[in-house]
Amino acid sequence: MGIPSELTEKRAVLEAELRSLGRLLVAYSGGTDSAFLAWAAHRALGADMLAVIADSASLARYQLADAEEFAREQNVPFEVIHTQELSRPEYVRNDGSRCFHCKDELFSMMEEFAKTHDFKTIAYGINVDDKSDFRPGQAAAVQHNVAAPLLRAGLGKEEVRILARESGLRIWDKPASACLSSRIEYGREVTPEALAMVEQGEDALRQLGFRQFRVRHHGDIARIEIAREEMARAMTAEMAAEFSRTFKQLGFKFVTLDLEGFRSGSMNTLLSPEQIGRAG
Repeated sequence: MGIPSELTEKRAVLEAELRSLGRLLVAYSGGTDSAFLAWAAHRALGADMLAVIADSASLARYQLADAEEFAREQNVPFEVIHTQELSRPEYVRNDGSRCFHCKDELFSMMEEFAKTHDFKTIAYGINVDDKSDFRPGQAAAVQHNVAAPLLRAGLGKEEVRILARESGLRIWDKPASACLSSRIEYGREVTPEALAMVEQGEDALRQLGFRQFRVRHHGDIARIEIAREEMARAMTAEMAAEFSRTFKQLGFKFVTLDLEGFRSGSMNTLLSPEQIGRAG
């Protein structure tokens, strides 16, 4: 099919932007955006870049393993650092500003790493479409002067996926997946126990063959979101019984299937405009 000329120009802008950043640390989660950015940075800078994976209880083991595997496949150098956001009361209380405190922890630790390992710049994978979403972590990135090469190149989510596909990267159509803490309803404390319940529930859905989903933690209630194209398979008596058995074993008392299906950031609808304003 080939790449449209406009997208070819954006790719060239991205490459020039990356070369201008000097020795570079890339915040790398393994998602399509950060994986493509790390790959592109390695192509542009070679040994003058390093992908940094932030590991904590809020990162699913499945996501960590896949991020490491992709980096090895593409010979992208990476380092795993252990962040301590769960030691921050502001993060644990889980209000609308949780994501800010997570990214503040990440970028603070990356700054320390950069100083001791002689890196000049930190970058992360925000794109044009992310600017229209509720993402308090962007404020932390601004405070820490973190570079946004995909944004500077004017690249949106679908454009990043197209470039990744044309580059032969297997992560081009990888389902989006935010941290496990984003599954816990606002106002309910983020604890290792709650994160483990969510992670084990999502592992079970993956084992059942579902591809795009979320397990939302509402205390005694597990609210399961399944992509619309997979919903018919989820809405059978047999699957309902399997969901009930699996999630009650994990400690939930009630198990629900959300009839609206999967949608990214659905917890944000529970926030008032005032809460969003304060967090943003």
